[in-house]
Amino acid sequence: MSVKAFKLVSAVEREMLMGDKSYINIECIECCGKNLYIGTNDCFIYHFLLDEKVSTAGKISFAATKQLHRYLGLKKPVSELKAASALTRLLVLCDNTITLVNMINLEPVPTGARIKGAVTFTLNENPVSGDPFCVEVCIISVKRRTIQMFMVFEDRVQIVKEVFTPEQPCAVAVDGYYLCLALTTQYIILNYNTGVSQDLFPYCSDEKRPIVKRIGRQEFLLAGPGGLGMFATVDGISQRAPVHWSENVIGAALCFPYVVALDDEFITVHSMLDQQQKQTLPFKEGHILQDFEG
Repeated sequence: MSVKAFKLVSAVEREMLMGDKSYINIECIECCGKNLYIGTNDCFIYHFLLDEKVSTAGKISFAATKQLHRYLGLKKPVSELKAASALTRLLVLCDNTITLVNMINLEPVPTGARIKGAVTFTLNENPVSGDPFCVEVCIISVKRRTIQMFMVFEDRVQIVKEVFTPEQPCAVAVDGYYLCLALTTQYIILNYNTGVSQDLFPYCSDEKRPIVKRIGRQEFLLAGPGGLGMFATVDGISQRAPVHWSENVIGAALCFPYVVALDDEFITVHSMLDQQQKQTLPFKEGHILQDFEG
């Protein structure tokens, strides 16, 4: 375990967010180029510009400049943020509604286009429409056992497909027509175009938080039983050996050839090539781990 693949570098200091408020929880983050967006439990979105600096000694630091913050007007947390840079739009999930806001001024689009009834959502990074001025959004609907696919344009949204699942879905990742779903008791692959589904392996979502990550074309990373990080293709097979995580992993990210995982005490780094643990970083009270454009 001698590899120093990653360093922890502070990017935004607590005071820049909190100001004179007594306590703020960060609920979600999104990073797109130099733009960092933070959603909080008191219904605010903050926009920072991140500037990466490298000293003559090769030490990396970040300088964050606050651009603006906007209150969404609800007494609910901002639960998810996703940037659609081609549309200059930020998709904001709050109170089961996805609102489109301008990435620069954080103003909602004038048409008021929104998607209602979303529990959680993800973007299709391998879209099937071929339209560069549209993003494909998959939502877990508030309607029981229902997934919906939308096309989101600059100022409008259009539902494409509604799919029913054998059990209640609680997490989803998308690649092309394939959905990788964590249901109540198992993971499945579902082709929403043909309706054909394939069971992967059992998993109890009541006991642990499921993890479903698209890691490349037609391949996903899942939190499996026994603290295993399992790889699965859309054909339902695994072309790589699993990585051994702790039992209580709450987040995972990929930065090839490394798989990075977060639990309540550590960030661990495994190699996808030999499945060995390469690095451990002590990190307490973390609750979000994501990868953004490298």
